[in-house]
Amino acid sequence: VPLVESGGGGVQAGASRRPSCIVCGSMLRNYQWAWFRQDPGKERELVEGINWSGADTSYGDDVKGRFTISRDNTRNSAYLQMNSLQPEDTVRFYCAAGTHDTGRYDGIDEYDYWGQGTQVTVAS
Repeated sequence: VPLVESGGGGVQAGASRRPSCIVCGSMLRNYQWAWFRQDPGKERELVEGINWSGADTSYGDDVKGRFTISRDNTRNSAYLQMNSLQPEDTVRFYCAAGTHDTGRYDGIDEYDYWGQGTQVTVAS
């Protein structure tokens, strides 16, 4: 099941971006979404996760208050609203979908499908 991301790009510090991720060609149910970031040479780490209903979310400490994950189950889509972007947010972001809605968001093994990644570059 392919996940397709869009909405990355280059911005100035302090600006906002809203990447999106959509499931193509299939309808998934009862799955959780997450956004991960991956710095070059490092493992992917969780940015934010959200469960199927949207009632439960998990945020990394460095994005709390700046980033907000959301989902639209009618569109099979997830979004990452990123505000007050800083140069240290320059990284490739990946969306992921896990079909078991476990509520455990940190581990990459919780997810069955991954997008190709979208690059965000923040200039100071």
